[in-house]
Amino acid sequence: MTTTVPAAHEAADPAPAADRRRWTALAVVLTASFMDLVDATIVNIAIPSIQRDTGATFSALQWVTAGYALAFAIGLITGGRLGDIYGRKKLFLLGMAGFTLASALCGLAATPGMLVGARVLQGAMAALMVPQVLAIIHVSFPAHERGKVFGMFGAVIGLGAVCGPLIGALLTEGDLLGLQWRPIFLINLPVGIAGILLGRRFITESRAPRALRLDLVGTALATVGLLMLLYPLTQGRESGWPLWGFVSMAASPLVLAVFVRYERAKARKDGSPLVELSLFKVKTFAAGVGVQLTFGAVSGLFFLIWTLYMQLGLGWGALHAGLTGVPFSLACSAAAGISVQKLVPRFGRKVLQAGALIMLSGALLYIWEAGRYGTAMQSWQMAPAMLLMGAGMGLIVAPITDSAISEVPAEHSGSASGIFNTTGQLGMALGLALSSVAFFGVVGDTGKTGGAAPGASFIDATTHALWWVAGGLALVFGLLFLLPRRVRTQHPAEHAAPQTGAGTERQQPVLVS
Repeated sequence: MTTTVPAAHEAADPAPAADRRRWTALAVVLTASFMDLVDATIVNIAIPSIQRDTGATFSALQWVTAGYALAFAIGLITGGRLGDIYGRKKLFLLGMAGFTLASALCGLAATPGMLVGARVLQGAMAALMVPQVLAIIHVSFPAHERGKVFGMFGAVIGLGAVCGPLIGALLTEGDLLGLQWRPIFLINLPVGIAGILLGRRFITESRAPRALRLDLVGTALATVGLLMLLYPLTQGRESGWPLWGFVSMAASPLVLAVFVRYERAKARKDGSPLVELSLFKVKTFAAGVGVQLTFGAVSGLFFLIWTLYMQLGLGWGALHAGLTGVPFSLACSAAAGISVQKLVPRFGRKVLQAGALIMLSGALLYIWEAGRYGTAMQSWQMAPAMLLMGAGMGLIVAPITDSAISEVPAEHSGSASGIFNTTGQLGMALGLALSSVAFFGVVGDTGKTGGAAPGASFIDATTHALWWVAGGLALVFGLLFLLPRRVRTQHPAEHAAPQTGAGTERQQPVLVS
């Protein structure tokens, strides 16, 4: 421990050095979080360019985004535990190096299949890197400084939400060196290399005193079960909905049931299952997970179809589409800040329910506008719906985690946060898979060339998919009644995160695109 007045003269010098080191370490891990969040939001805006350049099918485009989300979700809790066991600095640097390499592979991909594979690798590496961030912050800063530090972290999240689509639009439309969409990935190379060099020097190594064991069998069962559902759901339309797809989807719940039984046995055996199933006995947590899964699916579906609607349906350029999304991002960031600081402490659960209704009204307004204006839609006409959806989302995404884990025992709060945020990523992957039915099934073969004269089918497909979004938001509104009316005094999740490696700091990067 340090004191304000050193006991000896020679003890006076290390403190300023340590102070500088931890703030530099903070800059490194916040940059990594920013890079991850921007990468999760930057891709959608470039999807039409990727399609034109590579000739990717609609299902391949879905996997470009869903592959990242699924790999990240499946590896998130395991990545956190690896950091607890082998060292957070080591896993952070390994994840950042892998993320940087995968970014290079994405930027150099010659075929859609190579790009999808590189994106899956990128998501897996993010699952090693991201869970270490809060744990590193926790061990690097004393309790009285963490409030300021986590405020800075929240600012980075908000900045990434606003900057991601704009950076993607500028890089794509700028066509640097004739590379078209590729710079959206290649930009990670200098940032990643700098982060690795600085991280090696300034981040302090740490491990959990009592780390949980790895659950590789549970991870494998969860992966197989989810792929048996998501793969045929994504590929089925282009394959003509073959029989094997329906068999696979029908068998998926059976595999997931085996996963649940194994997790129960694992908990009895050594107390370190991948998923702590006892948490689902807490009604508010189970309801919160339902909200998170549904909200992730709604968000993943909406942001994909929104981008395609603007660029392939309306014929807008990437920069035009990116700037059109600014009102959404700003409204979301502003509402998130107000929600946590002012509204939720006073009105509790009603704030989240108001957010769901505001988002629902924005989706219905969008449906009306798409039907009224068709391919003649202008940015200013879209702005009111975007402001409503952004503000509604901000009212939900900021306080939802605290509400969902508020009745979870303190010793399990980190594990609950990890499961909760993993669920959001799985929801996003599910929403992207559902776009095969909700959007691409209506588009059909129209617009596959990404030409300048899109067909009216994009308008019909967008309207159809928005009804799915509206239905999902109505379900979210209903599930929110199961959350507590008020959030009682919290046990901060960040205090539990280092012991669980749960990846609690992943806010909702899937939600802004």
